[in-house]
Amino acid sequence: MKEHRYAIIVSRFNEHVTEKLLKGALERLAEKKIQDSDITVIRVPGAVEIPLAAQLIAKKGRHSAIICLGAVIRGETSHYDSVCQQVSQGCQRVMLDYSIPVIFGILTTENDEQALDRAGGTHGHKGKDAVDTAMEMAHLASELTSDGSISIGYY
Repeated sequence: MKEHRYAIIVSRFNEHVTEKLLKGALERLAEKKIQDSDITVIRVPGAVEIPLAAQLIAKKGRHSAIICLGAVIRGETSHYDSVCQQVSQGCQRVMLDYSIPVIFGILTTENDEQALDRAGGTHGHKGKDAVDTAMEMAHLASELTSDGSISIGYY
């Protein structure tokens, strides 16, 4: 199997949540025996900056998948809806424009408690889930762009 490299972009905004997502993602990569040298971690100010960082990474062509981690928590203004839409559409655009898996591990929650529940609490760990998805999609993309045959299963 081809060795894969992974980029993780993590937002510093709502850092009490995003650092938990990052920690879980790095733990899962270690569990899957991915070497530190095959992992790039990039921090950006907030979720809105994630798509640009993903685009710049994708342009270099050095990674098999990009994992985007962030937490957008609804506040008292309509800003939440705008941010969620911008980040979602931006990540999808990078994925389709550059034919690279861009995994949306960005929590969009109503409150802090819901975010923490998804960062290792009662609703699982979305950082770990994002890695699982990235690994599966990196393998699939590799298979589909090589000789055209697809094997059943992944990593």
